[in-house]
Amino acid sequence: MEITSSAFKDGDFIPAKYSKNGGDISPPLSFVDIPNDAKSLALVCHDPDAPIEGGFTHWVVWGISPEISEILEGTFPSESVQGLNDRQISGWTGPQPPSGTHRYIFYLYCLGANLDLSRNTMRSDLLTAIEGHIIETATLTGLYSA
Repeated sequence: MEITSSAFKDGDFIPAKYSKNGGDISPPLSFVDIPNDAKSLALVCHDPDAPIEGGFTHWVVWGISPEISEILEGTFPSESVQGLNDRQISGWTGPQPPSGTHRYIFYLYCLGANLDLSRNTMRSDLLTAIEGHIIETATLTGLYSA
């Protein structure tokens, strides 16, 4: 399983248009080689370099159909659910590091279950809910500087 973006390569810089100070829209993402036994997918974008304990979560999405092969920029699959990011809002919030270069890791989780979670679900709640249901995980890391 693999997650990629047409906007940046793994380990490269995320274009400013996806940042909080730019267009603040989610980047395009593509998924390939999803396992056949997948029931659903979940997606998290997390900045482990943020100066707050545990980092900063930029996006939480679950209930993505395993038939989905891409998410276009500025969108999310209509049948999926967006939880709360660490700004306490539903949806994407772009990079805005206070200083230096930060890593923004997109985690794609292939799950053997469908999740029934509240729209107020945050990253920690999602990670607890998917324990024991993860078939495979893939990551894509983008960089962004203040």
